[in-house]
Amino acid sequence: MIRPVELAIALRYLASKSRTRFISFISLISILGISIAVAVLIVVLSVMNGFEYEVRDRILSVVSHAAITGIDGRMQDWRELESISLSHPATASVARFISGQGMLVGDRRVKGVEIRGVDPERELATSSIGRMMEQGRLQSLGSGDYGIVIGRALAELLDVQLGDRLILMISQGVATPAGLVPRLRRFEVTGIFYAGMYDYDRGLVFINIEDAARLFRMGDAVTGIRLALHDAMQARSVVREIAREFAEPVYVTDWTRQHANFFRSIQLTKSMIFMILLLVIAVAAFNIVSTLVMVVRDKRSEIAILRTLGSSPGSILAMFMTQGTLIGIAGAVLGAGLGLLIAWKLPLLVGMIETALGFKFLAPDVYFISDFPVRILWGDVVQIVVIALFLAFVSTIYPAWRGAATAPAEALRHE
Repeated sequence: MIRPVELAIALRYLASKSRTRFISFISLISILGISIAVAVLIVVLSVMNGFEYEVRDRILSVVSHAAITGIDGRMQDWRELESISLSHPATASVARFISGQGMLVGDRRVKGVEIRGVDPERELATSSIGRMMEQGRLQSLGSGDYGIVIGRALAELLDVQLGDRLILMISQGVATPAGLVPRLRRFEVTGIFYAGMYDYDRGLVFINIEDAARLFRMGDAVTGIRLALHDAMQARSVVREIAREFAEPVYVTDWTRQHANFFRSIQLTKSMIFMILLLVIAVAAFNIVSTLVMVVRDKRSEIAILRTLGSSPGSILAMFMTQGTLIGIAGAVLGAGLGLLIAWKLPLLVGMIETALGFKFLAPDVYFISDFPVRILWGDVVQIVVIALFLAFVSTIYPAWRGAATAPAEALRHE
């Protein structure tokens, strides 16, 4: 066991008052190295966790937890499927939809968009589009009114506001004596939303499902139904259970499959960054080796005196291992505090830097989101601190063993 005398000597050696104070300086460098590496790893993982959580939250606010669609893009018996879905205990709400591709034509610009025909009341219960509305309301999409809700980025691109009119053109043509003419309809902008994700804000529009049925000539059919679940993590299993109860063949998908590659890349990037920065912590921790080696060489005479006074090799070993462990503890605790502080204030710091330099680090037309989200997971913090302490402890073994193996007579020969 480490007794108080070993702890007292270890603390004394950390504050060495040798002629050059070089050992104390090296100890300080080791502490700073570990603290900086720990802080950087905490900040980076917090940003990665925040990015993953924020993107997932924004994706789920626009897309459904799960969806069931017809094989050929048409579903006639959607009422039966809707009833089966609502009877499942994991289902929170269900909304039918009609989906298609089209072109929005403004006065000066044209933009391809994904058209989603929705029942406004059901859509509000199934997705979070209601809280994303900046102007107007989704309920403004009345049947036969031919209203349209678009994203903020799309409104800026087409230079339109509430009340302006746009021409929506779809690929399904109308046969005329002059040939095949694209089907089109004039819509009035009744709402503008902001999802915070460039792809949706610029490429997704909502219209009433009855208007979409007339536009795409769906009749009473729909493209499919979208499900909101009490637990989004159960989406894959729940949607398959519902599809098995339905007699007809259908396509099933869920948010984990729709964006599987994206979330898999985030996890892979997070793991790679963790391993790379872990090597930085290892390098900083192994500085303890050089620190303790110099301490052992500088204190050879004192080690010999302690041995002659009755100290055992185990006591000498514990003394130097305690010194190295204290360096690791100081570095890990200081780094954890610094990392948590930076992670907490990171959005403010990034905003100040962007204002001062006049540019954004995350351009909205390139990345999914344009800010630095931070989400601190205490499990990650504890894991990082424990690994730093373990590496610091391992780094003490060799130099402590060298100190314990010092022969008193050999050390005092030239004293």
